[in-house]
Amino acid sequence: MKKSYCPIDTFINVVKGKRKGTIILHLFQGDKRYNELAKLLTDISERMLTKQLKELEADGLVKRTVFPEVPPRVEYSLTELGKEIHPFLKGMYKGGILFEKSMDEMT
Repeated sequence: MKKSYCPIDTFINVVKGKRKGTIILHLFQGDKRYNELAKLLTDISERMLTKQLKELEADGLVKRTVFPEVPPRVEYSLTELGKEIHPFLKGMYKGGILFEKSMDEMT
């Protein structure tokens, strides 16, 4: 995570990326295994999903837990910081719906 000139830019720089906001919204509903997330995000490659999860983990929004089982089990969950930004992402989601409606009305 790197500070920007403006806190709004810092926030956007952390959550921008292929489906990062959607990943956070899904994890807010509960812990998920990698395959569960992959099934929920059908428009993203496994390579990109892995990259986004690693970035979210590095930024302190997502926690990756490896269970010492055979076969190994990995779960992803939100950190406290990840939970705190949920209302802002939900607001962005609602804002996106407003923009999509206005775009539909223009056509």
